[in-house]
Amino acid sequence: MTGISDLYTLYLQHPAVTTDSRTGPAGAVFFALKGASFDGNQFAEKALQAGCAYAVIDDPKVKTGDRMLLTNNVLHTLQQLARLHRETLGIPIIGVTGTNGKTTTKELLAAVLSVKYRVLSTQGNLNNHIGVPLTLLRLTRRHEMGVVEMGANHPGEIRDLAQMVRPDYGLITNVGCAHLEGFGSPEGVIRAKGELYDYLRKTNGKIFIHRDNPHLQAMAGGLEQITYGTGPDAYIRGEVTDRHPCLRLRWTQQHGITHTVDTHLAGDYNLWNVLAAVAAGRHFNIPPDSINAAIAACEPADHRSQWKKTARNELIIDAYNANPDSMQAALKNFATLPVRPKAVILGDMHELGINSPAFHEAIVKQLQTFDFDRTLLCGKQFAAVASSRYPCFPDTETLTGHLTLNPLQGYHILIKGSRAVHLEKVIDRL
Repeated sequence: MTGISDLYTLYLQHPAVTTDSRTGPAGAVFFALKGASFDGNQFAEKALQAGCAYAVIDDPKVKTGDRMLLTNNVLHTLQQLARLHRETLGIPIIGVTGTNGKTTTKELLAAVLSVKYRVLSTQGNLNNHIGVPLTLLRLTRRHEMGVVEMGANHPGEIRDLAQMVRPDYGLITNVGCAHLEGFGSPEGVIRAKGELYDYLRKTNGKIFIHRDNPHLQAMAGGLEQITYGTGPDAYIRGEVTDRHPCLRLRWTQQHGITHTVDTHLAGDYNLWNVLAAVAAGRHFNIPPDSINAAIAACEPADHRSQWKKTARNELIIDAYNANPDSMQAALKNFATLPVRPKAVILGDMHELGINSPAFHEAIVKQLQTFDFDRTLLCGKQFAAVASSRYPCFPDTETLTGHLTLNPLQGYHILIKGSRAVHLEKVIDRL
């Protein structure tokens, strides 16, 4: 069996890791992870032939030579190696989690902090038990700071990730109803996200926190807070000044000068994500003008809070993920925009457990309080509760066909749904 110390010595000589035998860089260390429908051990020899220096395996039957490193559990070995590497480098790391907005906040934090520091941040949303160690193993001695996103869909996951990341600072964007299949209840979500605070409380860490959020404040006892919010007692205070087509805000550090910044983010709910980045920037002594420039230049990706003007319509695309809280926030923001005509295209919200029908029904009832010109629903869960007032399509293919035959022209359109619904497929028809 190969020990972690010996493996770390080899990793320092070959400081790149991969879990894909097809795309690993030459000289990398291949980790033969298992999944529900695959066993990476079966591809270890192929990875070596493709140019990897070593392959870490946990099936002795595939071992063919010294370049095959046998361990008891490849995933655990990957996580242990990442923790050792993080401990060895010891740079400051901000750990980010939350129900909504964590990827957007992570991107804003990285953009602002990169003005002054060499920052490593999570790529995309590689924020789980595999993505986090892969992120940590991208750290090098040239990095001065890290921003690591941590996601979870069951209790104990944030606890385990925090013990691996060992963050010096923490940021929980918010807590709400998501992944209820794994957490069991909204209270379960709060306890699970609070595992980041629990870790920082034990290690004397600090938190960036939304001062006005009662759920977060109830969880944050005993922690040093760097606050942002709307009240005068917040370290960074801000407010929305315009929300169309994208968010404009002004912010003030305590007893300081007021600054205005234009963003590329659609939705006033992004105010808190931006203020979190401002708070981090000022805490780490980045000048206000540089903070504003970094935020103004930061463009969302992956269909998160994106505004797009097409030849026929203007779109707010927020189709990477959805849960009851983010859906309600998106609808409320869209309703306030001073534009006409308005259309909404909503897809099912996934992973909500036994209460999923009630959550979808609540959204349908909320829709009836708004004066939208067109409403189109997509997915079996909406179909089960939608009134006959709203057209509902079982899948995006059917919805795309409808939009092809009945095109929307001159509309402002909100597109919101869970990633599994693939609402991004309808964009070309708009």
